[in-house]
Amino acid sequence: MLIGIPPIISPELMKVLMEMGHGDELVLGDANFPSTSMGRRVVRADGHSIVPLLDAIMQFFPLDESVQKPLLCMAVPAGTKNQPPIWDEYRRVIAAHVGSAAELVFLERFEFYDRAQQAYAIVATGERALFGNLLLKKGVVA
Repeated sequence: MLIGIPPIISPELMKVLMEMGHGDELVLGDANFPSTSMGRRVVRADGHSIVPLLDAIMQFFPLDESVQKPLLCMAVPAGTKNQPPIWDEYRRVIAAHVGSAAELVFLERFEFYDRAQQAYAIVATGERALFGNLLLKKGVVA
């Protein structure tokens, strides 16, 4: 045990976060995301929702400020009228940590899959919200 590390962050996840360098990407996959078939490294976070996990990760994870799109979500299919409410939760959590409104950029499902396959790691969560997949690009610690 260590002081100050939220219990939702497993030792394996902390190791992955520490190993990641500038420009590496981390996917937080919802319960329906094909994590194992997509990822080179998969960290299990079964039973955990993405919002509290994101809140804990953002305590340690600088977003890449050198790119315009450090936050990517899987877009809903064309013709879908409502955006998933979880996206507003992501914006709220990220803004609380970086001090500004978080701009989410949306990728079509298969574009998101292509990007996820190149990510440093995928965290497989128990998130039940549809289209809850989120990709974070790591920046530098100033």
